[in-house]
Amino acid sequence: MQLPFELILGWRYTRAGRATRRNGFISFISGVSMLGIALGVAALIIVLSVMNGFQKEVRDRMLGVVSHIEIYAADGAALLDLAGTLNAVRAHPQVLGAAPFIATQALLARGEDMKGTVVRGIDPALEPLVTDLAQQPGGSALLRLRPGEFGVVLGGELARNLGVRTGDPVTLVAPGGQVTPAGVLPRLKQMSVVGTFDSGHYEYDAGLVLMHVDDAARIFRLEGASGVRLKLRDLHQAREVAADLALRLGSQVLVRDWTRQNRTWFAAVQVEKRMMFIILTLIVAVAAFNLVSTLVMTVTDKRADIAILRTLGASPHSIMGIFVVQGALVGVIGTLAGLLLGLGVAYNIDVLVPALERLLGASFLPKDIYLISRMPSDPQQADILPVALISLVLAFVATLYPSWRASRVNPAEALRYE
Repeated sequence: MQLPFELILGWRYTRAGRATRRNGFISFISGVSMLGIALGVAALIIVLSVMNGFQKEVRDRMLGVVSHIEIYAADGAALLDLAGTLNAVRAHPQVLGAAPFIATQALLARGEDMKGTVVRGIDPALEPLVTDLAQQPGGSALLRLRPGEFGVVLGGELARNLGVRTGDPVTLVAPGGQVTPAGVLPRLKQMSVVGTFDSGHYEYDAGLVLMHVDDAARIFRLEGASGVRLKLRDLHQAREVAADLALRLGSQVLVRDWTRQNRTWFAAVQVEKRMMFIILTLIVAVAAFNLVSTLVMTVTDKRADIAILRTLGASPHSIMGIFVVQGALVGVIGTLAGLLLGLGVAYNIDVLVPALERLLGASFLPKDIYLISRMPSDPQQADILPVALISLVLAFVATLYPSWRASRVNPAEALRYE
């Protein structure tokens, strides 16, 4: 099959034709434009993949400790009908598991060291139904929480900060004082550390204390559990299920899903992702519009060829098509090279980053700042396709003016001095 002559000439001009100094320079500029597009596309894919991976990693580790939905009493006290609430939520088709809990804040002391903590009272038998904490390192310690023994399971970072191990005593300082003739005294309770856990999420490992829900009710003077935690079949349906449960359970309870518990953080990540997309797209745009100078130089160099083609019967539309093909080929090759490079790095970033850290002797993700200590990556088709399309569109737009200029070459003027 005979290829259109516009495609043949466009490909020949992309390779710069005969080996002259001027053509060699044009070929170099064309290669730089191609490389710029490839690096811009690769940078976009890598950055968006890392941001997706970062969000997914933090979300998964967060949901290993927190539940998909939490239901509280509207007045902040214990749920009046815990059994009825549990039966009602378990009847929902999206609910996989439900467990009672108590959540409050307290101080945990060991000698002169004192840390502010979030205390969560749980039912060890039901906790595996709502979180993955039992599958985390040290999660088996939850089974050692027995009512009346006042044992606690600490986050690994919290235990290290306090310098305690399994079996050591710690003192829990409950909020709200106890009124005595001598004045208001803090309520203290000595607890025994029965184990530690490591969720991989620094915020919870450094500030979460788990105890049996019955012990928590006695210490904080509650008549029972203050809420119910739920695990869903599809975590992405949490907002819809929460709204449905709020209608079913009435105004006596408050229903909050996991997207609202950390709404500010997730919103900030989305804003950062959009801004990075815009900023890095400008890099691709700069590289794509380098094609303008490349094609203008090519048109100037090929004026005689254009004039000869016109005298042989080529239409202005055909002349324009030659240079559109040349610019489009640069854009397509650069985009494909960028896709291959970006996906290659994105899918192997768990190998490349540790090697780079060892080479430079630095840590790119201190876990006390970024919540996780390794560089995650999650390439998504919804990000990759727009990047490729934008790159191709920008490259095509950059070819229009030089191609139109080539179609306007006057054959008589171009051949006057040949």
